[in-house]
Formats: sequence, structure tokens, C-alpha cells
Amino acid sequence: MDTKAFRSVSYGLYIVGAKGADGNRAGCVVNTFAQVTSIPTQASVAINKENATCAAVRESGRFTVAVLDETATMDLIGTFGFHTSTDTDKFAACESGVDGEGTPYVSEHACSRFSVKVSNTLDVGTHILFIGTVEEAEVLSSETPMTYAFYHQVKGGKTPPKASSYQPDEEAAIPAGDASKRTAWRCTICGHVEYADELPDDFMCPICGAGKSLFERVEL
Repeated sequence: MDTKAFRSVSYGLYIVGAKGADGNRAGCVVNTFAQVTSIPTQASVAINKENATCAAVRESGRFTVAVLDETATMDLIGTFGFHTSTDTDKFAACESGVDGEGTPYVSEHACSRFSVKVSNTLDVGTHILFIGTVEEAEVLSSETPMTYAFYHQVKGGKTPPKASSYQPDEEAAIPAGDASKRTAWRCTICGHVEYADELPDDFMCPICGAGKSLFERVEL
């Protein structure tokens, strides 16, 4: 099977929000949110089982989705895409709101948002597919929604290992024209590779915001 065929499938970029039984907020970046039916209005999303957000959605039976627009910063995407809600309140780092049920959603750099009540779940191996009824929907701005292609090609973004569309061979590829071995530094959080003999003490990952201490020296 040629997995490169999946690269022709179009995706968006979204932030899922949830509130666990303990009241803690959780959120993560996904590219799998989709409308399932129009009458009734139903939507689905796949979330990795290892994500704290997955556990929070299971506990509460609800989730929100913020549709990121093209103005979304890599800091925002990095916070929700490459860190864990287990030890970080990701919503404290951005503008946010709550829906009628108290479930948090990101309002910063989002062109619309949805609130979904889960009606069905499906175990699909590494992920849980949540399907539910859309109870709230709101347009937040007139900005253009960000596609996954825009995230990769314009923003230079990486795919988190827990993402549904993660492909190790693609993310580990050496840039074209880089045939000889070179000293580089790999971010242990998101996998971004920075080519340099040394990193400045104040260096931060352009993808996820990790500091110099979270980079490992490699030769590529």
C-alpha cells in the first residue's frame, strides 16, 4: 500500500476543547473534525487515546471545536499540538470562552466554533472516534480557515506523532540538497530539526516553542 496517497486527502486544522470530571480543561489539535449529517446536524472527530483530551471527552460526553484560521500563530498551535493537558492549562495561554455547558473553546485565531454532545463512540485502534449532535455553532471572524496543507507548506508545521495522519518517513525527511551529514538539533517534543553547530541559549523551537534544553544533538 502506498501511504503517500493519503497526502492528497484535504484536511483542516482544529482545536478540540473539553472539561474532565475533575473540572480541569483539556485541549488538543486535530485535523479530523467533520460534519457527518445535516438533519440532524451531527459531527465527528478522532482523538488519540493517549491524549488527556480524549479522556476528558469520554468523561463529560461533550467537546468543542475551534476552526483555526490562517492567522493562527505557531505558538498557539504548538501549545495545543505538542504539549499535554495533564500538566498544562493550555487555555490560560490564549483567548478563550465557554459554551452553554461550560466546555472551553479557543476564540483566538478561530473563524468559527462548535459544541458537540457525544452520542456514539467507536474504538478505531490508536484513536477513539466521537460522533455527536452539534448543539452550538458560531461564526467568530471572516478570516480564511486554515487547511492542513497551508499549515505544512506556508507555516512550515510538523505533524504530531499522535495525529491520525502522522507518517514517520515524511516527518523525518532531510531537506532537499542536504546530501552530506550535518550537525543538527532535534526537538524532543515535536521533532523539528534545526541545522546549526550550536543553538543559542535563548533558542526556542519555531514549531512548538520548546527551549534549548529540550533539543538533542543529531547528525543528519
